[in-house]
Amino acid sequence: MRYITAGESHGPQLTAIIEGLPAGLLVSREQIDRQLFRRQQGYGRGDRMKIEQDRVEILSGVRWGRTLGSPVTLVIKNRDWENWLEKMSSLAEHDGMAEAVTRPRPGHADLAGGMKYGHRDLRNILERSSARETAVRVAVGAVARQFLEELGILVGGMVTELGGVSARPVAAPFTELWQRAAASELFCCDPLAEVEMKRLIDHTKAAGDTLGGVVEVQVCGLPPGLGSHVHWDRKLDARLAMALMSIQAIKGVEVGLGFEAARRPGSKVHDEIQYDRTAMERGAVSAYTRPTNNAGGLEGGMTTGEPLILRAAMKPIPTLYTPLGSVDIITHEPYEASVERSDTCAVPAALVVAEAVVAIELAKAVLDKFGGDSMEEIIRNRDGYLASIRSF
Repeated sequence: MRYITAGESHGPQLTAIIEGLPAGLLVSREQIDRQLFRRQQGYGRGDRMKIEQDRVEILSGVRWGRTLGSPVTLVIKNRDWENWLEKMSSLAEHDGMAEAVTRPRPGHADLAGGMKYGHRDLRNILERSSARETAVRVAVGAVARQFLEELGILVGGMVTELGGVSARPVAAPFTELWQRAAASELFCCDPLAEVEMKRLIDHTKAAGDTLGGVVEVQVCGLPPGLGSHVHWDRKLDARLAMALMSIQAIKGVEVGLGFEAARRPGSKVHDEIQYDRTAMERGAVSAYTRPTNNAGGLEGGMTTGEPLILRAAMKPIPTLYTPLGSVDIITHEPYEASVERSDTCAVPAALVVAEAVVAIELAKAVLDKFGGDSMEEIIRNRDGYLASIRSF
């Protein structure tokens, strides 16, 4: 399975084409729209979220709600496009009519992208590098989630830190944690921390500044053995880290204990392995169990059967309403950086995008492992594999 996205932040639409989905997968447009809605929520979002009300259109590859096995095309219209008809026109007669953006914003792709592609109007860079592109990746991720759910694999997550304010860990099943997060404006499971986070967002917005944070994605129901130890580019932890780092503003990724593992002795890091014949009677895939899950569900580039735990660190959004210093690329004179519409904090949105890209990579890993051109064939292959590891 692979996919490609196209479109600019203020262009007419965002488009994704997904190739390699099996035939017979039930695709709910309502479930895709639900994930798009989640991405637009969160305390601290900017004015554009009031303009855009993202809805998906499925243009190919699905008939009567089920995939055909051919490429699936998803489209999300940009409602703000009508205000950018001349500035973002694809027609030659409009060329040069819009005022050029010549002051790169610190922390953005503007300057490096302009130098790489030879653009003197940096709008040619910022339109595509914008996090608006993640909307259509969330749509792709929503399809991947529906595929995983057919196989009993569930994806969820929460915000664990925002602007240095950390949420206290809550001991509860993941499904309960996801329900708590869904009820929070910041997708946070700690109500006391959420109050402090909101207060910090208000203060930061008044100062014209921005905030980052940490999101955690959890996945349940994964069989052991997805990924590979054989080749570097098939290691699942590497593929997941790349997917998370591809999200705009993500600057760090952890698996399981992550950086904390470097601070502990090995005896406090590695998960002991036990054999419990009753585990499968309680719904476990295998009789091999681990009392702890410090590895975060991945060992040697492969899933262990334990829940997958991933964290991603998001830097503060670099577009500030109190601009930082920059240099005009035409005159080389110092200026304050250009200001585009922006959020004070988009960490909750980053969680939704993180869940989406993780779901996409896991869907790829499942298809790599079990193959098949239809859902029936994939489920049959999966069931055969599970039967073999139960007797291991």
